[in-house]
This record gives sequence, C-alpha cells and structure tokens, in this order.
Amino acid sequence: MIYDISITALIFFCIFVGLVLGLSFYFGRKKSDSSSYYAAGGQIHWAVNGIAFAGDYLSAASFLGICGMIAVAGFDGFLYAIGFLAGWIVALFLIAEPFKRLGKYTFTDALNSKFNSRAITLAASVSTLIISIFYLIPQMVGAGDLVMPLLGLPHWVGVILVGAIVITIVASAGMASTTYVQFLKGGLLIVLSLILTAYILKNGLTLSPGNKENPYHTFTELKPQVNGNKVTVVPNWELVSQQNVGGKNFVKLSQNGIERWFVLTTANGEPVLKETLTIVQKANGEKLYNGETKDKRKFYQVGHLSKIIVNGKEVDKTGALGPFQYLSTIKESQVVRFLQTKLTDGTDQVAVYYPEVIAGEKFMLPGLKYKIGTGASLWSKLDFVSLMLALFLGTAALPHILIRYYTVKTPRDARKSTILAIAAIGGFYVLTLFIGLGAGVNGVMDVESSNMAAPLLAKAFGAVLFSIISAVAFATVLGTVAGLIVASSGAIAHDFIDIYLKKNLTDDNKVKVGKIAAVVVGIFAILLGMAFKGINVSFLVGWAFAIAASANLPAILFLLFWKKTSSTGISASIVVGIVASLAIILTSPTMWDKYGLGAENALHQMENPALISFPLAVLTVYVFSMLYPKKEVRIVEAA
Repeated sequence: MIYDISITALIFFCIFVGLVLGLSFYFGRKKSDSSSYYAAGGQIHWAVNGIAFAGDYLSAASFLGICGMIAVAGFDGFLYAIGFLAGWIVALFLIAEPFKRLGKYTFTDALNSKFNSRAITLAASVSTLIISIFYLIPQMVGAGDLVMPLLGLPHWVGVILVGAIVITIVASAGMASTTYVQFLKGGLLIVLSLILTAYILKNGLTLSPGNKENPYHTFTELKPQVNGNKVTVVPNWELVSQQNVGGKNFVKLSQNGIERWFVLTTANGEPVLKETLTIVQKANGEKLYNGETKDKRKFYQVGHLSKIIVNGKEVDKTGALGPFQYLSTIKESQVVRFLQTKLTDGTDQVAVYYPEVIAGEKFMLPGLKYKIGTGASLWSKLDFVSLMLALFLGTAALPHILIRYYTVKTPRDARKSTILAIAAIGGFYVLTLFIGLGAGVNGVMDVESSNMAAPLLAKAFGAVLFSIISAVAFATVLGTVAGLIVASSGAIAHDFIDIYLKKNLTDDNKVKVGKIAAVVVGIFAILLGMAFKGINVSFLVGWAFAIAASANLPAILFLLFWKKTSSTGISASIVVGIVASLAIILTSPTMWDKYGLGAENALHQMENPALISFPLAVLTVYVFSMLYPKKEVRIVEAA
C-alpha cells in the first residue's frame, strides 16, 4: 500500500519509545548481577508477572497476525487464537509449579537440574537459540510492517529500528526492564483493544465503509462479450491479453494508455469482468500499481460486505450492534475477500489480487484456509491437525515463556501468575475476533500485508486511535523481542559458554557476555526480519511453536513425570525434535516458494511439522532412556 507519515502517530511513537527506553535506563542504573540480568532476581510480584506473561505472549503474532488472518480467512484465523490459549492449560496444570522448583536462570538449568549432563546443556541451549530465532522472525516482520504506515518509512527501516531499541533495552538491564516493558504494553494492549472493539460495534456494518481520511473505492465492473470462457469484446476498452490460472480467467485491458487487469466471473447469470488490484514488476525494475506509478495512488485498501441482511431484509447499513448481533449479521450477509495469484506476462511478473464474494456463513465457519471438510485432501487434514497440536503443546515449551517462572519468588506465585495470564490472554483473544472481522468488512485491508489489519482499522476511526494503537503495537513487538533476546543471550552466555565450555565466568562476566550475545542475536534477527517480509506473522510463529513442542516439551514432561528418564534420553529427544521439525519446515511449500522453486514442487505439502516431529521426540526419549538408563542421581546446583 501507499503510506504517508502521520505527525500524530510520530508523536505517540516517540512518547512510547521514550517511555520504554526510560524504564530500561532506570533499571540499568541499578547494580545488575547475573540473577538480576537473566531472571530479575526472582523478585517480581506475581500480579506484575502475570500481566508481563500476557505482554510477552501477546506478540506481533497475536495482535497483528491473528487479526489479519481473521480478516482474510474468517473463523480459520481465530483457530490460531484458540490454539494459543489452549496451550496455557498445559502450562498451568503440568508445568508452572514443578518447573519453578527446578531451575534458576534458564530452561537448560531446569532440564539439567537432576543430571549435570553436558549433552543436555548443549542440546537445550541450541534448542533455546533456534526456537527464539524462529519466534524473532515474525516479530521483526511485524515491526517493519508497522513502521510503514506509522512513520512513512520502508519495511527494512522498521526492522532495524526495533532491533536497535531492543538491543538497548536488553543490554541496559536485562530481564528487569524487559518485565516492566511487557507489563506496560500488555495492559495497554488489552485496554486499547477494548476501545477499538467498542468503536467497531458502535459503527456497525455498512455497504460503503470509509471516511474522509480513508475513502471507500467502488470497484469497476464491465460487461464483456464472451465466446465460451474467452472474452472477445469489451465496450470502450482494448483487449490486450488473457490467461487462465488456477481455473480463473484474468483479462488485461487498455484504456487511454493505461493497462489494467480484470477477472472474468458471473453475476445474475451474466458474464462480468471485475476490477482487480495488480502490482506489475517490470523487467527494467519499474513497479506499476493498477497500471500506474505509485505516486498516482491507484492502489486501494479493500475488504467489505456486498450484501447486508438483517432479519431477512437487505439494508445498506445497520447502525450500532451488540456483540452477538454483530457476529450473526455478518453470518447472514455476503463478504468480499481479495485473493492473490501470480501471473507471468512476457518478461513482467504480475501479482493479481482478485475479489471473491462468499456467504457470511462460510466466512464464519472453518474451511477457508484449512481444508478439513468438503474438498479436503489427506495433506490438508494432516496439516491442520499438526498446526493445532503445535499450538496446544508449544506454549508450555517456549524458552522466553519458561524463564518467566524464575522471575517470581515461589512455585505458588508461578501458578498464580499463570492463572492471571490465562484470564488476560483469553479476554484479549475474544477481542481479536471482533477486530479481525471489523477489518475484513470495513474496507481497510492492505492486500500486501494482512498484518496491518488492526492498525488500519483503527485509522478508519481516527488518527489519534490509530497513532496510539500503532505505537502500542510497536511496543508489543519491543517487549516480546526483548524477552526472546534475554532467553537467547542466557542460552549462549550462561548455558553454552559458562556451563558447557566450562569457562567458569565470574558473575560480572556472565552479564557482560550475555549483553554481547544479545547484540549478536539482535543483529541476526534484523537480517531475518528483512528476508521474510510479507508473510503473515501468526503463520511464522506457528513454526516456532512446532519446534518448541517437538524439541522441548517431551523432555520436560518425561523429566517431571517419569522417574526412569535418563540424560541420554532427554538430549537425544531434543536433537530429534529439532532435526525433524526443521527438516519438514525447510522443505515445506512456503520455503520452496521462498527458494524460487515453486510451492507446488515441494517435497511434501505439510506446512506444520508437529504431527510427525512431536511423536518422534516422545518415542526417542522413551527408547533412549530404556537403552541408556540414568546413572546414580547427582544434583548439582546451577552456577
């Protein structure tokens, strides 16, 4: 899309970033030992930690990704929220209290508390690093997406900006500043989502959404003459070319020297050409948006209702609606979505976004994105089950979530923090349903980035609301990235260098090495954020959950609940979980497309590995524990 800098947004952005950095420098002035740096000294109040849990967990994937996915795929997008929330049940009943009793600083400490095994130390530190990096990618992608409408800057600038700020946060005071940043943005995000939902319900539904700042574009419809499935004549237009892709006939027409693309469909039994949105990447490097250069502003925001039905009658708008009325009205109405396909036109590459009208009932039920019913293949069913398994099991094994249990004083506080987090996160996810649907029907969707659904919806309701929500969303990214980098730096400095390599670092050196590691991981995250531009952040986070569920959770559960678990079994299961999940991800259709090999040519059609990698890891920990039983238990206090 085409974005301009907003002075109001810039002011709020500077205020929030200044507040975040102020907190960091405040805690940075205090004496910081390794316990304070990695786990805030275990002195965080359980209520603060509970909201910080929510702030840590409600990342770019939750606010930007889920809202965007609901706006594009309806109820299928909300399945991510259900999976994310369900994972906390595992954390509450199986992990929270017993895990708090095991460790001191890191996930590796807890896993190795009964063994003093170098193999576990190496495997767990590598696992922490890989999962954190995979979770960092979507956060950085989301940061870049936010900066475009917020500051009018390119995607890569936003990625570098968030990386630089987070490195400053982590290097100044570690987990203490990170906790209060997460507490602040978690609370604000929930409050602002409530306000945005209230705006959505107050405005209701309309066939022509938009306002002065965000005008609604009426898409052109032409009546052509056709012969079979081929267009022969279009009045007042020159027919240039047409091609069939994926069962759709795309037609290029010219008028006054401007070339535009349409899709052939039917309306009331008659053939109709409907206007599309197109981005043409020409061989000479020039880009055209709907046939014209970017400065002509001919590329629009989309997503609306084509028909609104209330009590069996068609209306143009509804006025204010209650929560259940809002959902039921969308269900009875018709939704216009824009889907993407890619064409090759001579030497030009064309991205076409074409309209599809579907029944609201279909939009509000599973099946648009994840094919599990009519038309489903074996691959699509397996992939859906695999995704749900990863989301359900991954939460309790994410390193940056697990280390939060070390920031409170007692196991009881760990449990209370988890209960508060579940309440806050659950309430927030209910709000994402309304925000996502509101974005999908209010003409605010950026077809190039579904991640911008929620901020652009806020923009439709006013510049101030947009500015505050975008700034808090940016702070959301900052808090989550900070937590991930603390976990990563702990894995490198404490687990790998100090414990595995036996460097026996002094307390000051542990902190110093941790800060250096934070800078290195931050720079790496910046590079990855640029590489994965444009992919929905919830989808990317699903990969991190799958790796965590496969590599970490079997080891944790067997350690806590099976006395025969051995160090060999734990380390082997982590390795198998990492290798299996990464192998499936790196050969998935999405990555095959990234490699330029074509998604349809991938080695398999699974995007989510957990259905295969998790059982493999479970089997591994059991078999290796039986083949290589544990030796006499020797408890060693973590350094």
